[in-house]
Amino acid sequence: MKQLVLPLTLFVSVVSDAQLTVSNLLCENLINPTGLDVTQPRLTWQLMTDKRNLMQTAYEIKVTSGKSAVWNSGKINSDSSVHVVYKGSPLESGRRYFWQVRVWDNSGKASAWSKAAFWQMALLNISDWKAKWIEPGFAEDTINRPTPLFRKEFMAGKKIQSATAYITAHGMYEGYINGKRIGDFYLTPGWTSYNKRLQYQTFDVTDLLAQGGNVIAMALGSGWYRSHLAWEDNKNIYGRDAALLLQLDITYSDGSKQLIVSDDSWKSTTGSIRYAEIYNGEIIDARKQRTGWRQAGCFRRSGFPCWPTTGSMASC
Repeated sequence: MKQLVLPLTLFVSVVSDAQLTVSNLLCENLINPTGLDVTQPRLTWQLMTDKRNLMQTAYEIKVTSGKSAVWNSGKINSDSSVHVVYKGSPLESGRRYFWQVRVWDNSGKASAWSKAAFWQMALLNISDWKAKWIEPGFAEDTINRPTPLFRKEFMAGKKIQSATAYITAHGMYEGYINGKRIGDFYLTPGWTSYNKRLQYQTFDVTDLLAQGGNVIAMALGSGWYRSHLAWEDNKNIYGRDAALLLQLDITYSDGSKQLIVSDDSWKSTTGSIRYAEIYNGEIIDARKQRTGWRQAGCFRRSGFPCWPTTGSMASC
């Protein structure tokens, strides 16, 4: 049997040629965040190499949006790789920005550009909201009433490039597009001092939409907004009715856009949840289940009891 012996010089050569790479890109300590309301986000990255005693001595960041260059830092002599502040053009509401970074080490060698990461801005101005608040329009003022359901069908006539949903509620919401749940959050939009501040969530819903017919289906709960809180008969502390605010921005492959908003074209009704209270649980009457109400086209299916044919218009 012959024994193969590699020269030591070859081994040393392989180690010395190890490449410095940049990875684990974070924006505001998050991986590819959406709904960012920081107008000068902080960028962070990590160096990856097999070599010892290697340090960053300089970096360069470039940011683009679509085909437009938004910022190029140029070569900055610095070892900083944590919370480097964006200093490019003013960021725009709802827009997605892609960024890459490369670095130089203490031997003067430059890394390749990192893989692109992104962040997407929130709606930064009140005027960016085109949606209207819609309510179920119950005549009586009582917490002991069914959960309101909202529904909107619409057509997406072209190939979809991207779609973003911005959602909040007075109370709590749970949403579906074409029968698939929007996001993985629960108890949204969360408890705040609703008379001062109301949170909303931003979702990338591109994969939930289809070219052709689509439907958004939303269910609301009283949550902390109008449930009993603390002692005695404290209820309706922040308001007397649940309400929904939803805006869906769709961008097509040809660059055109479509906006779907909550307004008086939506339908509202109730279903099997006859009572829902955050501390006391639910009462469900399965006989009133609206099977298929989360699916597109159920109005056109004969004998499909997903929605009453006389369903009331949601009142704003």
